[in-house]
Amino acid sequence: MPLNVSAGASPVSMPVRMVLLTGLTLVAVGCAGEANVTESKSPATSTPPLAIRTATPYVRPGLVPARVTRVVDGDTIHVELGGKDYRLRYIGIDTPETVDPRRPVGCFGAEASERNRQLVEGRTVGLEKDVSETDSFGRLLRYVWVEDQMVNEALVEEGYALAATYPPDVRYSGVFVSLQAQAREGKRGLWGAACSGSPSPP
Repeated sequence: MPLNVSAGASPVSMPVRMVLLTGLTLVAVGCAGEANVTESKSPATSTPPLAIRTATPYVRPGLVPARVTRVVDGDTIHVELGGKDYRLRYIGIDTPETVDPRRPVGCFGAEASERNRQLVEGRTVGLEKDVSETDSFGRLLRYVWVEDQMVNEALVEEGYALAATYPPDVRYSGVFVSLQAQAREGKRGLWGAACSGSPSPP
Protein backbone atom coordinates (compact mmCIF):
# COMPACT_ATOMS: atom_id res chain seq x y z
CA MET A 1 0.00 0.00 0.00
CA PRO A 2 1.58 3.33 -0.95
CA LEU A 3 2.54 5.99 1.70
CA ASN A 4 0.24 8.95 2.05
CA VAL A 5 2.44 11.91 1.02
CA SER A 6 1.16 15.49 1.03
CA ALA A 7 0.66 17.09 -2.30
CA GLY A 8 3.76 18.84 -3.66
CA ALA A 9 6.17 17.24 -1.15
CA SER A 10 9.05 15.09 -2.32
CA PRO A 11 9.97 11.90 -0.37
CA VAL A 12 13.66 13.01 -0.43
CA SER A 13 13.11 16.54 0.89
CA MET A 14 12.91 15.63 4.61
CA PRO A 15 16.36 13.93 4.84
CA VAL A 16 17.91 16.78 2.85
CA ARG A 17 16.50 19.35 5.26
CA MET A 18 17.88 17.44 8.24
CA VAL A 19 21.35 17.28 6.71
CA LEU A 20 21.30 21.01 5.95
CA LEU A 21 20.14 21.92 9.47
CA THR A 22 22.80 19.71 11.07
CA GLY A 23 25.52 21.26 8.89
CA LEU A 24 24.45 24.82 9.73
CA THR A 25 24.42 23.99 13.45
CA LEU A 26 27.98 22.62 13.33
CA VAL A 27 29.23 25.69 11.46
CA ALA A 28 27.61 28.02 14.01
CA VAL A 29 29.16 26.13 16.96
CA GLY A 30 32.59 26.20 15.28
CA CYS A 31 32.44 29.96 14.70
CA ALA A 32 31.44 30.59 18.31
CA GLY A 33 34.39 28.52 19.54
CA GLU A 34 36.77 30.40 17.28
CA ALA A 35 35.44 33.72 18.58
CA ASN A 36 36.10 32.60 22.18
CA VAL A 37 39.67 31.54 21.37
CA THR A 38 40.36 34.82 19.61
CA GLU A 39 39.02 36.77 22.59
CA SER A 40 41.24 34.87 25.05
CA LYS A 41 44.32 35.98 23.11
CA SER A 42 43.41 39.65 23.39
CA PRO A 43 46.40 41.83 24.37
CA ALA A 44 44.29 43.52 27.05
CA THR A 45 44.04 40.28 29.05
CA SER A 46 47.73 39.35 28.73
CA THR A 47 49.19 42.72 29.85
CA PRO A 48 50.71 42.45 33.37
CA PRO A 49 49.27 44.70 36.09
CA LEU A 50 50.79 48.16 36.42
CA ALA A 51 52.17 47.34 39.89
CA ILE A 52 54.28 44.54 38.44
CA ARG A 53 55.69 46.67 35.65
CA THR A 54 56.71 49.49 38.05
CA ALA A 55 58.29 47.46 40.85
CA THR A 56 61.51 49.55 41.07
CA PRO A 57 61.67 51.17 44.55
CA TYR A 58 61.15 54.93 44.54
CA VAL A 59 64.16 57.06 45.48
CA ARG A 60 63.89 60.84 45.63
CA PRO A 61 65.60 62.67 42.75
CA GLY A 62 69.09 63.86 43.63
CA LEU A 63 69.76 61.08 46.13
CA VAL A 64 72.08 58.11 45.72
CA PRO A 65 70.21 54.78 45.88
CA ALA A 66 71.62 52.01 48.06
CA ARG A 67 70.30 48.76 49.50
CA VAL A 68 70.37 48.23 53.26
CA THR A 69 71.98 44.86 53.94
CA ARG A 70 72.22 45.02 57.73
CA VAL A 71 71.05 47.13 60.66
CA VAL A 72 73.73 47.45 63.35
CA ASP A 73 71.85 49.59 65.86
CA GLY A 74 69.64 52.67 66.00
CA ASP A 75 71.93 54.94 64.00
CA THR A 76 74.30 52.66 62.08
CA ILE A 77 73.61 50.37 59.11
CA HIS A 78 75.41 48.56 56.30
CA VAL A 79 74.53 49.41 52.71
CA GLU A 80 75.42 47.96 49.34
CA LEU A 81 76.57 50.74 47.05
CA GLY A 82 78.10 50.14 43.63
CA GLY A 83 78.50 46.45 44.43
CA LYS A 84 80.46 47.17 47.64
CA ASP A 85 79.50 47.00 51.31
CA TYR A 86 79.77 50.16 53.41
CA ARG A 87 79.18 50.84 57.09
CA LEU A 88 77.09 54.00 57.38
CA ARG A 89 76.42 56.35 60.30
CA TYR A 90 73.37 58.62 60.32
CA ILE A 91 74.29 62.31 60.42
CA GLY A 92 73.00 64.58 63.19
CA ILE A 93 71.55 62.05 65.60
CA ASP A 94 72.64 59.65 68.32
CA THR A 95 70.79 56.62 69.69
CA PRO A 96 71.51 54.72 72.93
CA GLU A 97 74.37 52.22 72.77
CA THR A 98 73.57 48.54 72.22
CA VAL A 99 76.62 46.90 70.59
CA ASP A 100 79.74 48.42 72.20
CA PRO A 101 81.12 45.77 74.62
CA ARG A 102 82.85 48.50 76.62
CA ARG A 103 79.58 50.27 77.41
CA PRO A 104 76.30 49.10 78.95
CA VAL A 105 73.18 48.91 76.80
CA GLY A 106 71.51 52.30 76.99
CA CYS A 107 67.92 52.90 77.99
CA PHE A 108 65.66 52.52 74.94
CA GLY A 109 68.62 51.31 72.88
CA ALA A 110 67.00 48.02 71.88
CA GLU A 111 63.80 49.83 70.93
CA ALA A 112 65.75 52.32 68.80
CA SER A 113 67.53 49.49 66.99
CA GLU A 114 64.25 47.73 66.32
CA ARG A 115 62.59 50.90 65.05
CA ASN A 116 65.51 51.54 62.70
CA ARG A 117 65.21 47.94 61.47
CA GLN A 118 61.51 48.43 60.77
CA LEU A 119 62.22 51.56 58.73
CA VAL A 120 65.13 50.42 56.56
CA GLU A 121 66.07 46.73 56.74
CA GLY A 122 66.25 45.13 53.29
CA ARG A 123 64.99 48.27 51.58
CA THR A 124 66.39 50.50 48.87
CA VAL A 125 67.06 53.89 50.45
CA GLY A 126 68.28 57.27 49.20
CA LEU A 127 71.54 58.66 50.58
CA GLU A 128 72.19 62.38 51.02
CA LYS A 129 75.66 63.71 51.79
CA ASP A 130 76.37 66.86 53.79
CA VAL A 131 80.02 68.03 53.90
CA SER A 132 82.00 65.09 55.29
CA GLU A 133 82.40 61.84 53.38
CA THR A 134 83.27 59.66 56.39
CA ASP A 135 83.85 59.92 60.14
CA SER A 136 87.03 59.05 62.08
CA PHE A 137 86.00 55.36 62.04
CA GLY A 138 85.73 55.28 58.26
CA ARG A 139 81.93 55.08 58.27
CA LEU A 140 79.99 56.88 55.57
CA LEU A 141 78.13 59.89 56.94
CA ARG A 142 74.72 60.33 55.34
CA TYR A 143 71.13 61.38 55.76
CA VAL A 144 69.04 58.34 54.87
CA TRP A 145 65.71 58.61 53.12
CA VAL A 146 62.98 55.99 52.65
CA GLU A 147 60.85 57.40 49.85
CA ASP A 148 59.90 60.89 51.14
CA GLN A 149 60.74 60.29 54.80
CA MET A 150 64.16 61.03 56.30
CA VAL A 151 64.97 58.27 58.77
CA ASN A 152 67.26 60.55 60.83
CA GLU A 153 64.32 62.91 61.40
CA ALA A 154 61.83 60.14 62.14
CA LEU A 155 64.01 58.61 64.87
CA VAL A 156 64.37 61.95 66.67
CA GLU A 157 60.71 62.88 66.24
CA GLU A 158 59.53 59.55 67.65
CA GLY A 159 61.87 59.74 70.64
CA TYR A 160 64.31 57.02 69.61
CA ALA A 161 67.29 59.35 69.06
CA LEU A 162 68.84 62.57 70.33
CA ALA A 163 69.88 65.48 68.15
CA ALA A 164 73.69 65.44 67.96
CA THR A 165 75.38 68.21 65.97
CA TYR A 166 78.93 67.67 64.72
CA PRO A 167 80.19 70.46 62.43
CA PRO A 168 80.63 70.83 59.55
CA ASP A 169 77.64 68.50 58.90
CA VAL A 170 74.86 70.76 60.15
CA ARG A 171 72.39 71.02 57.23
CA TYR A 172 69.42 69.77 59.25
CA SER A 173 70.65 70.48 62.79
CA GLY A 174 67.91 73.04 63.43
CA VAL A 175 65.26 70.56 62.32
CA PHE A 176 66.61 67.85 64.61
CA VAL A 177 66.71 70.18 67.63
CA SER A 178 63.13 71.27 66.99
CA LEU A 179 61.91 67.67 66.64
CA GLN A 180 63.74 66.71 69.83
CA ALA A 181 61.93 69.48 71.72
CA GLN A 182 58.60 68.14 70.44
CA ALA A 183 59.50 64.58 71.49
CA ARG A 184 60.53 65.79 74.93
CA GLU A 185 57.31 67.74 75.34
CA GLY A 186 55.29 64.72 74.25
CA LYS A 187 57.29 62.42 76.55
CA ARG A 188 57.96 60.05 73.68
CA GLY A 189 60.51 57.24 73.81
CA LEU A 190 63.71 58.37 75.51
CA TRP A 191 61.80 61.23 77.11
CA GLY A 192 59.13 59.01 78.65
CA ALA A 193 58.86 57.22 81.96
CA ALA A 194 61.03 54.31 80.77
CA CYS A 195 64.14 56.50 80.84
CA SER A 196 63.02 58.93 83.58
CA GLY A 197 62.41 61.60 80.91
CA SER A 198 65.97 62.90 80.91
CA PRO A 199 68.35 61.02 78.61
CA SER A 200 71.99 62.03 78.78
CA PRO A 201 73.38 63.97 75.82
CA PRO A 202 75.88 62.12 73.59
